[in-house]
Amino acid sequence: MSTHEQNLEKYAELVVKIGVNVQPGQVLHVESPLEVADFTRQIVKKAYQAGAKYVEVHWSDDEITRARYEYASDDSFDYYPEWNATSMEQLAECGGALLNIKVPNPELFKGIDSSKVVRAGNAAAKARKKFSHYTRNNEISWCLVKAPTKAWADIVFADLPEEKRIDTMWETIFKMQRVDKENPVQAWQDHIEQLKTVSDKLNDKCYKRLHYRAPGTDLSVEMPEGHIWKSAGDKNTRGVYFVANMPTEEVYSMPHRLGVNGTVRSTMPLNMNGRIVDKFSLTFKEGRVVEYTAEVGQEHLDSLFATDEGAKYLGEIALVPHDSPISNLNRIFYNTGIDENASCHFAVGSAYPVNIENGQKMTQEELLVHGANVSLTHVDFMVGCAELDIDGEFEDGTREPVFIKGNWA
Repeated sequence: MSTHEQNLEKYAELVVKIGVNVQPGQVLHVESPLEVADFTRQIVKKAYQAGAKYVEVHWSDDEITRARYEYASDDSFDYYPEWNATSMEQLAECGGALLNIKVPNPELFKGIDSSKVVRAGNAAAKARKKFSHYTRNNEISWCLVKAPTKAWADIVFADLPEEKRIDTMWETIFKMQRVDKENPVQAWQDHIEQLKTVSDKLNDKCYKRLHYRAPGTDLSVEMPEGHIWKSAGDKNTRGVYFVANMPTEEVYSMPHRLGVNGTVRSTMPLNMNGRIVDKFSLTFKEGRVVEYTAEVGQEHLDSLFATDEGAKYLGEIALVPHDSPISNLNRIFYNTGIDENASCHFAVGSAYPVNIENGQKMTQEELLVHGANVSLTHVDFMVGCAELDIDGEFEDGTREPVFIKGNWA
């Protein structure tokens, strides 16, 4: 067995044991691009070896996906099959787990009318609203992981000869997922404990506000009463620990939806499911985006903020030191699941109910009352850099540094 095959098997085992943490008798649903079939087959094997009762794989293909936006009738983009949404709800209700090998092609929708992409996304979000409740509240185990595709590797490693790009991407993913360690599972367990130590410290601090300062950024972010900082993973309603994002280097919470004021500037390109937005700035007043500009992809921001009223408010705040493993690779991956773990970031749209006391028991109306944002969308964007300073403000108005020059104070 080659070194690559050994690493592929170790990665699959890591995803099954640490990511979704498959339990005996459990059903696993896997969403995967056709291009990474070898990796997906390893995951299926490892899942059955872990005791899975049934593993279903739903394949995707960029050419098939794009064909819809090029040739389908206009009414296609407001349609989402109800039977698909229902099957995912049944997966959750039987205690199943979801694994998504999510690798959006940064140029998938180049030349496509952005409104079509938004309409299709909204139709899917509305149809899958009940299922999203299960994942956003961590009622089931779910996990997003990464694997190389040619379109993605060609953009990230455009500076390399074409024949080396996929292999280099695999090596990079193995490194950021700690697959290169002697015992990747133990390495991840140690990493989870380290992140938990940080989130525990932030919960002990109980800051009233965080103040961000960097080139183009001057932002005050109020934290709601009872906010909770989370990291790495969580337990589902059956008490099974899982890690929703692999890799992960963040600690995250929710801002008060009405307590964000000032301007923030992005520091990395944003890949919104195949639509690139870059060098953009958002200005907030009492939580709401009141002005925004982008040097690249302004029309995509227009579509994002037209999703619903909640899309104009922040739902997540996350802290990642500039001196961290993925950031130190010094490469933009055009994949939010990776880039957000190289940089402090925010998300516009829906908040995670797990980030506020008793949030999982609240209705949407109750979440809004307590300062949590509600929306059909959730889009992360990166704001971290080597010049970022963050101060924490206590209830009495006193402040202390949290980040200095991009890293923990």
